[in-house]
Amino acid sequence: MREKILALLTAIGLVLTCTACGSDEYYEEDGEYYEDGEYYEDGEYYEEGEYYEDGGYAEDTGFETSSGSIKGLSMTVLNSTGELQIERNMPLTADIPDDDTWTVFIYLCGTDLESEYGSATGDIVEMQNATASGNVRFILETGGCSNWQNEVIKTGAIQRYMIQDGSCVLLDEQPDAAMGIVSTFSDFLTWGTENYPSEHMGVVLWNHGGGSISGICFDECANNDSLSLMELDNALYDSVSKAGRKFDFIGFDACLMGTVETANVLASYADYMVGSEETEPGNGWDYTTIGNFLAENSDATGAETGKVICDSFLAACESDDQDYLTTLSVIDLSKIDDLLVSFNAFAKDMYEAAQDSSSRSDMVRAINKVDNFGGNNKSEGYTNMVDLGGIVESCSSYSSNAQSVLNALNSAVIYKVSGDAHTQATGLAMYYPLSIQGSMELSIFGKICVSPYYLSFVDSHNQAASPNITTEYDDDQWFNEEGEWEWGSEEVDDSYWGYSDEYELTGESPYITFAHEATLLDDGSYYFALDQQGYEYAADVLAMVCEVYEDEDVMLELGETADVRADWSTGEFMDSFDGLWLSLLDGQNLALYIVEVLDDSIIYTSPINLNGQDTNLRMRQYFDTGRVEVEGAWEGIDEYGAAARDITMIKSGDVIIPRYTAYSLSSDDEYEYTGGEYVVTEGDQVTYDLMETGLYAYAFCIDDIFGDYYITDSVFYDINEDGTITFSE
Repeated sequence: MREKILALLTAIGLVLTCTACGSDEYYEEDGEYYEDGEYYEDGEYYEEGEYYEDGGYAEDTGFETSSGSIKGLSMTVLNSTGELQIERNMPLTADIPDDDTWTVFIYLCGTDLESEYGSATGDIVEMQNATASGNVRFILETGGCSNWQNEVIKTGAIQRYMIQDGSCVLLDEQPDAAMGIVSTFSDFLTWGTENYPSEHMGVVLWNHGGGSISGICFDECANNDSLSLMELDNALYDSVSKAGRKFDFIGFDACLMGTVETANVLASYADYMVGSEETEPGNGWDYTTIGNFLAENSDATGAETGKVICDSFLAACESDDQDYLTTLSVIDLSKIDDLLVSFNAFAKDMYEAAQDSSSRSDMVRAINKVDNFGGNNKSEGYTNMVDLGGIVESCSSYSSNAQSVLNALNSAVIYKVSGDAHTQATGLAMYYPLSIQGSMELSIFGKICVSPYYLSFVDSHNQAASPNITTEYDDDQWFNEEGEWEWGSEEVDDSYWGYSDEYELTGESPYITFAHEATLLDDGSYYFALDQQGYEYAADVLAMVCEVYEDEDVMLELGETADVRADWSTGEFMDSFDGLWLSLLDGQNLALYIVEVLDDSIIYTSPINLNGQDTNLRMRQYFDTGRVEVEGAWEGIDEYGAAARDITMIKSGDVIIPRYTAYSLSSDDEYEYTGGEYVVTEGDQVTYDLMETGLYAYAFCIDDIFGDYYITDSVFYDINEDGTITFSE
C-alpha cells in the first residue's frame, strides 16, 4: 500500500480556511470528550436527554433505526402471471445548469482505514494534487474515525471540506453523529446539493463494504454500525427528492458493493453506478487521475468518468502488485429494470425446475463452482456474494430465459476491469448462501431480494436441509391476499427465518451415502463410490490432511487439498496425494484452505499471526510448475460483515507464526494451536515440497449441497526418509 501520511499535508502547501467553525472548546481526558455540557464516552452520547449508542441516534423524540419503508421504487409481481413490474417515480423538477462544472460529494467514513493506516489522508492528498480547476471540486464529509492521522481533521465531530484549485477549505462543522444512519448521510447530500450544485454531480461512499447484506460505511465510533441498502434508499430518496435531480453517478470506494441488489436501489437516484464485486486494496481509487480528467473534461458524462475511475484504479493496483483480485465496473442504471425483469422470469424457471430434487442438486452444485467474492471459506469468513452472470450461466439449461438475462446484463455493465483471478466476472454479483451465517442474514436478504422466485429457490433449498421442517414447500408466504409480492415488504416476519438457526454443521451429513465406503485398496489407493442419493446430494469432494503428534496428544488440521481423482460420471473418487505441501522455509507445514480454483492456478489462504496480529496468508500456486506466489496477508471478513481492504505485503524481518485448528487425540477437544516463529528473509518464503518425516492422517471431505459435509474415516500415512509414502488403516 502506498504510504499515506497526513503530516505531509503542510509540506505540500495545504492551506485550510475555516469558514464555519464555532467557538466550542473540547477537552479530552481518558477517552472522554466534553463540549458545552455534552458527554461522549465509549460510543455513548448524551445531550439534553438525547442518547446515542450502538448505531442509534436519538434526536428530538427518540431513536432513529435502520428500519423504514422503501421509498425510491415499487417492484411488484402478481403470482397469477409471474411478471415483474417496476415503477420509479422520483420528482425530478430541478433546472440543471449548463456550465460544464463537476462536484463530487465524498462521504468519508474514516474508520480503521484512517485511524490505523492513514488511507483517507492519502486520498485527500491525491485530490489536492489534481490539476487545479475552478470547474471541479470535491466536497467531503469526514467522520466515523477514532483518530484522524493528521492535525487538520477533527476527531469527534462531523466536518465538511471543499477541495478545489489545490486547496482544502473547511466549510462546516456539526456535532458528532454516527455515519451508519440515514440522517447523517442524507443531511450531507441535502446540504451539499443546496449549497454546491453544478451541472454534473457524483457521490462516492468511502469506507469498508460488506456486500448486499451488511452494507457500507462501518463507523468504528458507533459499534461499526453501517448503512444498509434500505438505509441507502431512504437517505438518497430524501436528498434526491429535495434536490429534484439525480446524480450523474454514485460510486463505492469500498469492497463488495458491485451487486445487483445495490444497483436496484441506486437506479432511482443516479444514472450510473461504479462498484467492485470483489474486495478493494487499501489504496482505493486514484483521485489525482480522476481530478485531472474532470479538470480537462469538465463536460464529461458519468459513464466517461466511471471508465477513468476503473482504469486508474486498476493501474494503481498493478503498480502496488495488488491487482490479481481486482474488479471494478460501471453500470448503466437505466438498464437495470430490463435486467431485473428478465432475471425474475429466469428465477421463476429455476424455482419450478428445483421442485425436482435431482435438478435442484445439479443447479446448486453448479452455482457452488461459480466465481465468488470476499473469501467465502473457513479461514476468512463468508460474504455470500456470487457472480450474477455465473449463476445464470450455471443454470442456463433449466431456463429458456437465461440468454435474455445475459444480454441484459451485458447491456447494463458498460465497462469493467479485472485482475487475473476474476477474468470471468461479469460485472455484478448477487447474494447466494454458500454458507448461511444466521437468520438475520436471511431476513435482510428477504427484504432486498429482487425476485420472489429467486427468494423461493434459496428458501426452499435451505428448508430442505432443516431437520424440523417436513411439510412441502409453498411460496405463497411472499404474496399478500391479493396475490402480489412487493419488494422490501415485511409480509413475512423476521422470525420466519429462525429455522436456519437450528441447522448445524455435523461433519456427518446424512445425505452423503455410499455404494462403496471409503476403503484402502490393495494397491495402496484410498477409494470410495457414491450411491444414487450420495451422488445427487454431493456438491464437491476434497481431502483433509492432519499432522499427528501422538506423544503430544494432538492432531493439527493442515486443511484442504484438491489432490483427488474425481469421476463425476460414475460417482467414483480416489486419492492422488503425493505428499507435497505448502510450507514455510523452516519446514513448518501451513494450514491450507482453498479460496478459488482458477484455470492455471489455485489460491489458498492460511491462518497465521503476522507481527502479533492474527490474519490470513494468501498464496497462489501455479499448476504447471508448482511455483508459489505469496500475495500478502488479508484479515478477511470481520464480525460485523465488513471486508478488510488492506492486503499487507510480506517483507523482510516480519515474524510469521502459523495457526492451526487442533484436536486432542484422547478427548477430541478442539482448540487453536500455534506454531513456531518464522522470521521472513529476502526471496521466496513458501515452498511446495515433500512433507517432513512424520505421521499424517488423510480423509475425504464430501460437501453436500446444503452446506454440511461428510468426513470419511482417516487413513494414515508415513513420509519415509526416502520420500516414499506408506498408507495404513
